[in-house]
Amino acid sequence: MNKEYDLLIVGGGPAGLAAGIYGSRSKMKTAIIEKKRNPGGQAATTEEMENYPGFAHGTTGPELTKKMTEHAVAFGTEIIKSDVVEVRCQGEKRIVITRDGQELVGKTIIVATGAEPRILGIKGEGEFRGRGVSYCATCDADFYTDLDVVVVGNGDAAVEEAIYLTKFVNKVTIIVIHDEGVMDATKVIQERAFANSKIHFIWNSVVDEIVGDDLVTGVKVKNIKTGEISDLNCDGVFFFVGTVPKTDFVKGLVEMDDFGYIPTTDKMETNVPGIFAAGDIRQKYLRQVVTAAADGAIAATAAEKYIAEEEGFKTDVLDADKPALVIFWSPTVESTFETINMLENSVQGKEIKLVKIDTYKNRLIADRYQIKKIPTLLRFVKGEVVGRTEEVTRENTLNLIKN
Repeated sequence: MNKEYDLLIVGGGPAGLAAGIYGSRSKMKTAIIEKKRNPGGQAATTEEMENYPGFAHGTTGPELTKKMTEHAVAFGTEIIKSDVVEVRCQGEKRIVITRDGQELVGKTIIVATGAEPRILGIKGEGEFRGRGVSYCATCDADFYTDLDVVVVGNGDAAVEEAIYLTKFVNKVTIIVIHDEGVMDATKVIQERAFANSKIHFIWNSVVDEIVGDDLVTGVKVKNIKTGEISDLNCDGVFFFVGTVPKTDFVKGLVEMDDFGYIPTTDKMETNVPGIFAAGDIRQKYLRQVVTAAADGAIAATAAEKYIAEEEGFKTDVLDADKPALVIFWSPTVESTFETINMLENSVQGKEIKLVKIDTYKNRLIADRYQIKKIPTLLRFVKGEVVGRTEEVTRENTLNLIKN
């Protein structure tokens, strides 16, 4: 028998864990599906974390995410260790299918599988990750104060991050695969880099290997035209060659941009009702643990409101045992208060119920029935719209009731 939940969260990084905390705390039956042995996402691979609020003296990524996991579990979040391969929508249900054959049913789903840095596979890259190899200047620049670092990449993000690093480090060397003076970054960003005395360039080259003992001590640089390999001493290597969102399992279901990131509203809603996205898989300005956690909290709160809205409408209107008049109104439109008073008087003694829908609080339902004007009045019979008027007068109301 399929397990059913109020909220299913796919991905156990900071976004998913925060969503689990907020979901369970609001008394929703909540589960996080995470394929790794321990939740935490990329944050769990960060050796030190000094920019998460409340940890001025730092903590490790594993310590922080362990506490997040314990927090979620303490409120009742279930952690399911599995890999999600597909999400389907069947009527009011959303079904998550895992690689081991489970089918989990949720009233709502939050996709929080994150994005991962594009890995080049250079020798030593994996070995020294977190010990001199980094993919985030904002996260790790402070650890390299007055030291020498290498930047791999020459697009806008790489050069902007190199400029940011110069606030901390002694020297930045950008390894550029193109001829001298040619970069993929926009001209204005290039000019800023060329004018920065802390930034140096090695042209027509790639990093062939990262070397070190316990920590990075240097790189081997290969000239792609001559094949010559030279040694460059450094204390860290920053890779900025893009990130890859882990969204393949919802491809074709939710809207994505050309890079696989998911656009959302400010409530973390995707284009599919009941499916939300949070964290690094979103189109967003800043990808950090703190912003991921915020996304998760918002998504879970929005999921709770979605369930309340949908279940309330289903009970009051779609499954009602008698016809329903539904008035779509707004407290910001003063005249609707008089309209509601008129409607309450009009339905007295008649076999019809009046349901009031605040379009601000119930935007999804308003959009579903294409409510463009406030007030708008709809008549439902057995869950179907059988009458509609945007001129909500007493005469039009009585005509809807009769019909």
